[in-house]
Amino acid sequence: MTQRRWPVLALHVLIVGLALHNFAMSQLWRAGVRGSALSAVAAWKDVLLLAALALVVEARRRQARPLRLELVDWLALAFGALVVLYGLVPQSWLGGGATHKGVLYAARHDLLPVGAYFLGRGLDLTEAERSKLCRTVLATAAFVAAFGLLDVELVPLSWWRHSGAAGWFRDQLGLQYIGLSHLPENFVYNAGGGEVFRRLTSTFLSPLATAYMLVVALLFVPLRRRWGIALALLLFVALLWTHTRAGLLALVVALVVIALRRRALRPLLYALAVAFVGFAFVKTYTHFGPRTRFTPHELHVQEQIAKRHAKSSNDATSANDSSTREHLASLRDGARTVIHHPWGHGLGNAGVTAARTHVKVQAGESTYTELGVETGLLGALVFVTWSLLLLRATLARRVWIGAAFAAVLFLGLQTDIIGVPWIAVVVWAFAGDTV
Repeated sequence: MTQRRWPVLALHVLIVGLALHNFAMSQLWRAGVRGSALSAVAAWKDVLLLAALALVVEARRRQARPLRLELVDWLALAFGALVVLYGLVPQSWLGGGATHKGVLYAARHDLLPVGAYFLGRGLDLTEAERSKLCRTVLATAAFVAAFGLLDVELVPLSWWRHSGAAGWFRDQLGLQYIGLSHLPENFVYNAGGGEVFRRLTSTFLSPLATAYMLVVALLFVPLRRRWGIALALLLFVALLWTHTRAGLLALVVALVVIALRRRALRPLLYALAVAFVGFAFVKTYTHFGPRTRFTPHELHVQEQIAKRHAKSSNDATSANDSSTREHLASLRDGARTVIHHPWGHGLGNAGVTAARTHVKVQAGESTYTELGVETGLLGALVFVTWSLLLLRATLARRVWIGAAFAAVLFLGLQTDIIGVPWIAVVVWAFAGDTV
């Protein structure tokens, strides 16, 4: 294998490995691998990405083929430079409170899509190599979907309470979840009145991350192949069982983008079908979804939470349900923080990074407000400009990549989308290759 092909193999490994990462790490924690040892193992993805980037740079140097930088590349470099700069500026200058560990976590989080973009940009994939990578995405998504569907129907929640997942999140990552025996609260759908239903979490150990991965994979499916329809149905059914409205909306957005770009009716019909089926599924989930139950302690905690959100609706299709209210409130508060503090608070003061390191979370939920808090209004604007130019470039060259990128940017409005490593690496690498 030539030196230039090793980075392609690394991207295959990242596509598969990042989908299995959380489940694998939780099982290692359960087996007794913890603390700094598990942190070292969990860093495999960062080491592999950096090694692949280094090999790409070296291969181009040996072949005397330097990358010809375009505006979209300069914007990526500018955003990366701002992340590094804000990581070096003392927190006291910006009014931030992040720890040194938090700054490092945030730098890795913010730079991940930049590194993945330049990996894809420098690979010079052939059509055969690109096709193999797409098949790896689809095979991985099929496994994630099948694993998740079997789990949600056959594996009781009690197994997950003692599976190592809670230890991975709480003790290893420092994420304090209190409503479900230290599992993430969104592991289940709480319909109120003591009715609790499982959601498909699969190997990501998250219904949201699983849904976002499935949305991207659905846009990679070649429907004209004999197996295309069957695979699309598998992935869509799994997406429904995640009970993630944002994922369904993102898929509708992506299909509408394809319809507009191609001036075709069929993608628009698919979008309408997804919207109708998705709404009906979410509305009626309590009639057929896999039921589970809270422990007495969990039920007590949930009752206390319900008292604080007494005005919220339990209807998942209502604009007044607690999840929607929290997302909108977080987006509004984050935007207000960025506007009132436009120079930013520095790395490590937003999102999961701040929560992990136990400092005040200045903004959460939205990728754009989190970046505005960490790198200032300028950093957020540079990222948005880079993203929009990248969206235009991908739509002009490969509409399905552009549609996937559009879905991801839409999701970034209400979630930390680059905080899902599979999305940050796979989508930005494919976007870089397309440019």
